[in-house]
Amino acid sequence: MKLNYTHFLLLLLCQFPFLAASYHDYADALSKSILFFEGQRSGYLPPDQRLTWRGHSGLGDGWTAAVDLTGGYYDAGDNVKFNFPMAFTTTMLAWSVVEFGEYMPAAELRNALVAIRWSTDYLLKTVSQPNRIFVQVGDPISDHNCWERPEDMDTARTVYTIDAPNPASDVAGETAAALAASSIAFRSSDPGYAETLLRTSTRVFKYADSYRGAYSDNSNIRNGVCPFYCDFDGYQDELLWGAAWLRRASQDDSYLNYLQDNGKTLGADDNINEFGWDNKHAGLNVLVSKEVMESNKYSLQSYRASADSFMCTLIPETSSYHIEFTPGGLIYRPGGSNLQHATTISFLLLVYANYLQKSSQTVNCGEIIITPSKLRQIAQRQVNYILGENPKGMSYMIGYSNLYPRRIHHRGSSLPSTKNHPQFIACKEGSIYFNSSDPNPNVLVGAVVGGPGEDDAYEDDRADFRKSEPTTYINAPFVGVLAYFVANPNLR
Repeated sequence: MKLNYTHFLLLLLCQFPFLAASYHDYADALSKSILFFEGQRSGYLPPDQRLTWRGHSGLGDGWTAAVDLTGGYYDAGDNVKFNFPMAFTTTMLAWSVVEFGEYMPAAELRNALVAIRWSTDYLLKTVSQPNRIFVQVGDPISDHNCWERPEDMDTARTVYTIDAPNPASDVAGETAAALAASSIAFRSSDPGYAETLLRTSTRVFKYADSYRGAYSDNSNIRNGVCPFYCDFDGYQDELLWGAAWLRRASQDDSYLNYLQDNGKTLGADDNINEFGWDNKHAGLNVLVSKEVMESNKYSLQSYRASADSFMCTLIPETSSYHIEFTPGGLIYRPGGSNLQHATTISFLLLVYANYLQKSSQTVNCGEIIITPSKLRQIAQRQVNYILGENPKGMSYMIGYSNLYPRRIHHRGSSLPSTKNHPQFIACKEGSIYFNSSDPNPNVLVGAVVGGPGEDDAYEDDRADFRKSEPTTYINAPFVGVLAYFVANPNLR
């Protein structure tokens, strides 16, 4: 039999399935990555809610503290509202709009702003009282002992509160960053709201700076946040991060002075090559570098040097290279939810590439010079891997392509919706759905799961939460990354 080109291609794809995904619909992925946040909503859902299998939930949140704390997002596959990662998620959604909003189709830019506002409206409630910050709603121990729809929640909705002079520099600093970044995102479409966000951010940052320390060091908080979203890496980075965003949003020189004067004492020179909900160092250095490159603020040069150093660790040809990649090419760091590293680092690569290009600069890694296009290539490789260009040929974004995880670790997705099963499902009654090998009945469109292990292996297993659970802070930076590639799909 004569083997024509089509047969040859089919044989090749059978042998190497990840070659099948060489083209990606970045616009579709962007739309879905934003839609995901509607599946994570807490509170009263609006009439235009698009993931219709979700219903109202957490409607009494805050009543035990005589305050309205409805709204916000569940962080992952559970039903707790943890403010520390929620604020970081908000900052990253806002930064996505600030840097890449111009690349988004108009409808998706609107959807992204709606996603941000769902969180900022809630965050404003958490800091509405002077010298007090509400940092969490929901007892995670009782919540994690149940497999229950958010609409059926009957676990304790404990409100975790910190009052001055007790410290909450990390949560308050990140909340200040979220509100400041969001104020920039809303400046053109809703200047009044943007002003409220910025004014509140300034006040919250004062709390963070005045009462220094980690929120999880408070004895009344510790058992509720640890080991889930304990501050493992210290609160100092959130102070610099909050100041950097307030500087960007306000152009107030007092925050420039803060970054200059406190950089050393708050560990800016430690050059920690990490970026995520608990560690802001690499993101801080990239953000502040914009001032160095575009406004010649050489007093901040140490931040730029640290950002350059971080970029060099991602380049295999350099002597400082030390980031681990899987055999299939995915950035890998030990621990859970690995794709959070792939999405945050990809985001920083693209942002830094834009700053470099705008100022006609490169990264000097000693033996080689790194161009903006090189940084973008690394980011695109991560994006394409997540969307299906990997050894399993699987998209790790739910609902994108034909092959994606069907048994994700997510209560609302895995239990029948209240629309199809209006009867109450009690705490332990959900276990049969958790233990079932059936696919989840509700598709959490756009969710990016924790992802494969260091060997590129992924079993579609609901119980393996490190791999199968989506989180808001995996998706948030991915929104900006996908927006960039919608406008620039073919890198040169």
